[in-house]
Amino acid sequence: MSSSPNPTAAVHRVLADVTDRIAERSADTRAAYLARSAAAFEEGPVRRGLACSNLAHGFAAMDGVDKQALRQLRAPGVAIVSSYNDLLSAHQPMQEYPAWLKKSVRESGGVAQFAGGVPAMCDGITQGRPGMELSLFSREVIAMSTAIALSHDMFDAALLLGVCDKIVPGLLIGALSFGHLPAVLVPAGPMNSGLPNKEKARVRQLYAEGLATREDLLDAEAASYHSAGTCTFYGTANSNQMVVEVMGLHLPGASFVPPNTPLRQALTEEAGRRVVELSRGEAYTPISQVLDEKAFVNGIVALLATGGSTNHTMHLVAIAAAAGIQLSWDDFSDLSAVVPLLARVYPNGSADINHFHAAGGIQFLVGTLLDAGLLHEDVLTVAGRGLRRYTQEPILSDGELVWRDVPARSLDEDVLRPVWRPFAPDGGLRMVEGNLGRAVTKVSAVAPEHRVVEAPARVFTSQDAFRVAFEAGELDRDVVVVLRQQGPQANGMPELHGLTPALGVLMDRGFRVALLTDGRMSGASGKVPAAIQVTPEAAAGGPIARIADGDVVRFDARSGSLDVLVPDDELARRDLADAPPSEAAWSGTGRELFGALRRAVGPADQGASVFGALTPELDLARGVPPFGSGTMNPSPYALQTQEVGQ
Repeated sequence: MSSSPNPTAAVHRVLADVTDRIAERSADTRAAYLARSAAAFEEGPVRRGLACSNLAHGFAAMDGVDKQALRQLRAPGVAIVSSYNDLLSAHQPMQEYPAWLKKSVRESGGVAQFAGGVPAMCDGITQGRPGMELSLFSREVIAMSTAIALSHDMFDAALLLGVCDKIVPGLLIGALSFGHLPAVLVPAGPMNSGLPNKEKARVRQLYAEGLATREDLLDAEAASYHSAGTCTFYGTANSNQMVVEVMGLHLPGASFVPPNTPLRQALTEEAGRRVVELSRGEAYTPISQVLDEKAFVNGIVALLATGGSTNHTMHLVAIAAAAGIQLSWDDFSDLSAVVPLLARVYPNGSADINHFHAAGGIQFLVGTLLDAGLLHEDVLTVAGRGLRRYTQEPILSDGELVWRDVPARSLDEDVLRPVWRPFAPDGGLRMVEGNLGRAVTKVSAVAPEHRVVEAPARVFTSQDAFRVAFEAGELDRDVVVVLRQQGPQANGMPELHGLTPALGVLMDRGFRVALLTDGRMSGASGKVPAAIQVTPEAAAGGPIARIADGDVVRFDARSGSLDVLVPDDELARRDLADAPPSEAAWSGTGRELFGALRRAVGPADQGASVFGALTPELDLARGVPPFGSGTMNPSPYALQTQEVGQ
């Protein structure tokens, strides 16, 4: 896997500065993590250290050459950890992957075993339902499930099969606890293009206005989500693929090859061969070395340059913490100021991810960013050293998998552009802050004239209450809709896309509208200006809990400000207006099983994680009691609701 000789520009000053300050603030925690990972490494198959009884349990169900190889301690063991299920289109293609991978690993001198499955839930199914309140916490369950799968001391490398929202971050957090193991992520690819996204959005708004029937809506949705593969809009699933490929965890060009194609199978099988190469000798490449400070900065740049999912302002922070690296929202903000927007993919445009891929895709994007000095080229990847390797695309030539250079120009500049001719001079994500705290906003799909909204607030604590008010015509005016008690400590931080059609209707009626919430909107955030993931959240006593109906809120995505126009002393005197759901109310649909996670979860700007950090040193640096210590600091709301309950 050789790299192209194309020269790379000097790294942009801001990119270098942000990387240096991340490395400086993370020096102690990163060093402790790397030391722990290095201490876990053993030359040769790790299972040599198992007692005979332990080892016999590990190969009891095997047969043939695989069993002999495991018994004789001569072959590297490879764990397959998969999110396969046939409920979800993105994961259904993975049913066949283990057999392909076992074969290619065996041919390369290793033995692959299906080590464990992880849950994979779909926000598209749970959207607006109680199950959505478990969605963010499923990332932690996936991380723990991955750790359990890798915990048997049988494995020298891992193949991680996953695509969507919380699945990829969870797999990575779990794998990073085994930082001495090489790991390759294996995706499934997107479904074929269906109903154009603009038409889907149009039918949704008509239904919200009562101008389309449920059958009309179901026809449109079924024509959009219609086959195996990842949904084709640029939400968190496809943002995952973009980010992890640019971070060097996929084989080059693997992200957006459709399922059920010969090329998809060839790439999957090659992942098995490659992970065996990475597991030993001079090519040994543990995940702890791939995911360094430069890799995380590259991932953020790819996210910003494409207007990707706001969920990654939490996921990347949480993944980095698992590698002993401290990311902050300031890092995202500073990079966003210099990284241009180069892609228009729905909801930031009319194209879908297949159109993006056909226009040149990740390969063109990486090339133009490298040429501008906006990516670190000198990084370690699963394909070898150097990110320039990711400017090549995989093809089948006479049945053999090879890589070739892509055209030096975009094949569709309505979808994908070079750095010198961007859609916008800065990235699609911005941070806003003021007397309401800090929040994230995605502006890549918001028209410039809608990026500043100053209007009276209307406060809600549930999506249902918002819908009732909308249907009654109470919101037909300039309004900042405040939806609070939606943060991780309140109810698990569900996504709130059920609000989008109604808010879009209000905008189309000519009103100035914005959303302010401590919940999430994710990669499907569209034309409605929204300040999301407000921190501190209402359940932690944040200022958002003191907004009253009629207060004027100013949300300015251009200057980066977020304020309620109430004197600070008056705001401070106000009581907290409402409380998060009680333990009894937060039950049903399995929610009661996640109460411990809800009580332990941290703030959004620190990854909304129950782990805090997976290195104790990082917990202490942030003033967070170690997870499991039983010394949690209750929020002001927790104290208040306890008193009321008593």
